[in-house]
Amino acid sequence: MSSNRPYLLRAIYDWITDNQLTPYVLVDATVEGVRVPPQVVKNGQVVLNLAMRAVANLELGNDYIGFQARFSGVSQAIRIPVQAVLALYAQENGQGMMFPTEDGDAPPPAPGPDDSGPSSPGEGQDKPKRSPHLRVVK
Repeated sequence: MSSNRPYLLRAIYDWITDNQLTPYVLVDATVEGVRVPPQVVKNGQVVLNLAMRAVANLELGNDYIGFQARFSGVSQAIRIPVQAVLALYAQENGQGMMFPTEDGDAPPPAPGPDDSGPSSPGEGQDKPKRSPHLRVVK
């Protein structure tokens, strides 16, 4: 079965723009195939404005999001694999959707200091997985 991520991205984008809000996309810039100017990447992530006034030739495809945008006055072709999208939300109120990593997208995060994982076989297996954290970078 194909991924539902591109369909959800288009639906959330339409919902945000239909409500006259500004769609922002949070991208994992470390995913293979992401083409964004390196100077806009911070901590392996980038937040991009997808408003019609900010981009040209926006294409929300099944495999990639593509558009033209200006960075420091220079037009650049941007290409983002849909599996690299971490969230799509309205800049004004933060409403939107976070996307979990899909199977095969990336390895699971290493356990943090407060979650060292099971200490013996079978222990902690019904522990719920941690949800990803969204940090908005302006």
